[in-house]
Amino acid sequence: MSATIHPFDGGASGDAGGARVLQPGLDVSHGQMLYLEDITVSFDGFRALNKLTLYIGQGELRCIIGPNGAGKTTMMDVITGKTRPDSGTAFFGQTLDLTRMTEPQIAQAGIGRKFQKPTVFEAMSVYDNLELAMKTQKSVWASLKARLSGEERDRIDATLQRIRLKNEYLRPAGLLSHGQKQWLEIGMLLMQEPLLLLLDEPVAGMTDAETDATAELFLELANKHTLMVVEHDMGFVGKIADKVTVLHEGSVLAEGSLDEVQANERVIEVYLGR
Repeated sequence: MSATIHPFDGGASGDAGGARVLQPGLDVSHGQMLYLEDITVSFDGFRALNKLTLYIGQGELRCIIGPNGAGKTTMMDVITGKTRPDSGTAFFGQTLDLTRMTEPQIAQAGIGRKFQKPTVFEAMSVYDNLELAMKTQKSVWASLKARLSGEERDRIDATLQRIRLKNEYLRPAGLLSHGQKQWLEIGMLLMQEPLLLLLDEPVAGMTDAETDATAELFLELANKHTLMVVEHDMGFVGKIADKVTVLHEGSVLAEGSLDEVQANERVIEVYLGR
């Protein structure tokens, strides 16, 4: 593929889950979306990340697992600009140095993050939540008066379908189940057209049926987006992961398929148990 691809132009299909297009300047010619190399972060003498090196391929669905305190949240904080590393490099594509960008600049470049607890506007309808998420890319004052174009309505409709909330579009978000709120927040991220999605324990608290539907959703998003999923539910990880990375004490302990890491003696010792 070419080194850079032109930014999103709305597309004739209007499908929010359609083929992805990249922001200008994002060089993925080597097939890598994210480069973390020798990242070290310390807090009051505690080393949260210890020379962490991790690469995520374009269109990959990577699962990150590990015990509490392994550095998973700090890693995502570094990627999104919330935390600056003491040393090491973090690049989005080959040209965008995340350590020199602000949080808004990183979000604008195409990295979206979903925290464990869903954050939606509970008094607003599902539809209005998605519309608001899309309008955050534009001037606030212009957005208050602007009417949706047919293309924008098509994007919202496609996202509603994708996140399994087509029949709930008029429902206040506060009346959704926990799992549905998680889907809505994922939909709000999709409206912002991220290239890389960071998802923190997305199925925590979900029913079995909701967990299965979320696995289907993530598999649909794979290849169209790049996903990094932090999760403890090994059943869910087994359904979705291209590759699994195990973190321990701020470094990569093991990496490979779920079967490979589950058979790793060190992983069993420090995380999975016998």
